[in-house]
Amino acid sequence: MTDFFQTKITEYLDYLTKIRHYSPLTVKTYMGVLNEAIKSMEIIETQNGYEINLLPYRHAIHGLHKKSIYKKVTIVRSFVTYLKKNGVEIKLIGDERIKLPKSLPKPVNEQVIQEALASCSEDERLILYLFYGLGVRIGELVGLKLEAITKNWVSVKGKGGKIRQIPILDELHILLDSYIKRNGLKIYLFEKDGKMMQAHQIRYRIDKIFKKIGVKVTPHQLRHSFASSLLNRGARINDVSELLGHSSLSTTQIYTKLNATTKMRNYKDAHPMCRSEDESV
Repeated sequence: MTDFFQTKITEYLDYLTKIRHYSPLTVKTYMGVLNEAIKSMEIIETQNGYEINLLPYRHAIHGLHKKSIYKKVTIVRSFVTYLKKNGVEIKLIGDERIKLPKSLPKPVNEQVIQEALASCSEDERLILYLFYGLGVRIGELVGLKLEAITKNWVSVKGKGGKIRQIPILDELHILLDSYIKRNGLKIYLFEKDGKMMQAHQIRYRIDKIFKKIGVKVTPHQLRHSFASSLLNRGARINDVSELLGHSSLSTTQIYTKLNATTKMRNYKDAHPMCRSEDESV
């Protein structure tokens, strides 16, 4: 029975790679979760098919952060949905939904980014410009090929293999041109010995950049900063959504909520009637 599901996991990962065009990093994550889950879940063969009891697996991972549990359970659920669509009679037990508190993204203050840029080497400056200037996901940057970069535009392959065009800032173009010529690259913008770099290698560089000024920043926070900066300066939400590669405008609208929160905080800090009695003296 385990061999059957291992075969199906392999088929599913192949589907994610070739049909859904998931990034290698995402597929690796799915593989790790499914291989981990298959060892804990109770799988029962019935007269018509299979029953999978998710509860033993959820018990095994109960000590993790709620978001991590949610992510792992969602991956198992997606795998089961794939099996059903491909003719496997299967029932998932213990699939109660996990409620996560809604949280706003946490962009990096523009002043912090400018301070980091001032302390960067040329190569570090390029990486920071790519994240903050293009708003890309780390998986998209890792898989970025030289052929996708022109003088004015970069073609980014996002989720589901969807291609989007993002304008290149003049300074970013100069940094890119210098970097490519200096490193003798073959296929990818970030490669070592002709092979694509791993996400953790890029993430390490971002950590190193911001460590110099004593703050912790993730690549995804820089993507949030890209979106927030554009919207704060009057960019149309439809355009920002397209630049981010969001499949739904509602995903981008979370940044408008963020802007409203920021405006309210700034208003309360600035308006004299919002100050305490001591501050207004």
